[in-house]
Amino acid sequence: MALIRWEPFREIDTLQREMNRLLEGWATMPTGAGVANAFIPPAELQETPESIQLKIEVPGLQPDDFEVQVTAEAVSVKGERKTETKSEENGSMRTEFRYGRFQRVIPLPARIQNDKVEAAYDNGVLTLTLPKAEAEQHKIVKVKVH
Repeated sequence: MALIRWEPFREIDTLQREMNRLLEGWATMPTGAGVANAFIPPAELQETPESIQLKIEVPGLQPDDFEVQVTAEAVSVKGERKTETKSEENGSMRTEFRYGRFQRVIPLPARIQNDKVEAAYDNGVLTLTLPKAEAEQHKIVKVKVH
């Protein structure tokens, strides 16, 4: 029996190849069959002492295409990108745009007054201004240093 020297980096390389193979197979699944085809809009969260501003990038939609629900601790944004299918002379069409439903639930770093939220949609960016609850605005926490 021959002794084989163990090389940990070879194990990591093998693991990486297997993960790449797995993810490549997932990305080729038909639409709706896997998470690889899901559209998750990017979001940006900025916090000030008075409010939280949430920006979500969802170009190509109209303000009526959104369903926004706000609780004191989280924001849920749902929507749907719709497509028009046009056939061409040679019988084929290729598109790289993503269509379909999306939903994003974003937990908030502080409690807010969900009845005073303001929303605006401009140039493909949904902006929500979420005023903090009064208790959160004046909350001071003393930290003990050891």
